[in-house]
Amino acid sequence: MRFTARCRTVKKTERVRQVISGSLEAADLEEQTAKGWKLVAVEWEREVEVAQEQLPADVPFGLRVAPETQRLEEDPSERETLVQLMELLLQEGSYARIAEEINRRGLRTRQGARWTAVSVFEMLPRLIEVGPHVFQSAEWQRRRQTSPRAS
Repeated sequence: MRFTARCRTVKKTERVRQVISGSLEAADLEEQTAKGWKLVAVEWEREVEVAQEQLPADVPFGLRVAPETQRLEEDPSERETLVQLMELLLQEGSYARIAEEINRRGLRTRQGARWTAVSVFEMLPRLIEVGPHVFQSAEWQRRRQTSPRAS
């Protein structure tokens, strides 16, 4: 019995992002279309003036921007939420159970929403980041002595 190899042509989608410095002209579109390209998206951007304090910044959960210095400082209520999330994670509960317990304790997300399993899961990178600092703190050591499950 003899096997023959078959070569099949498979189509692949090629994408190119073209930066445009001026206005988009019909001739440019026609030229690219003639080369086999089709327009699939347009991205718009513009500069707007905003006050310096309104500039968007991703401030990590547990921190806030100090109004007087514009530097990051600890946010006590969010830090407490991080510590409680850490304690509950160490008790090996499901994300849904952790969210339920955090909500029962009256804690809310930065946006003021109730915690969900997804929002707890999304905090994992931040908890990994702050974990070493939390575990070395005197506060954690004190909590650990009073709560045997948070070791």
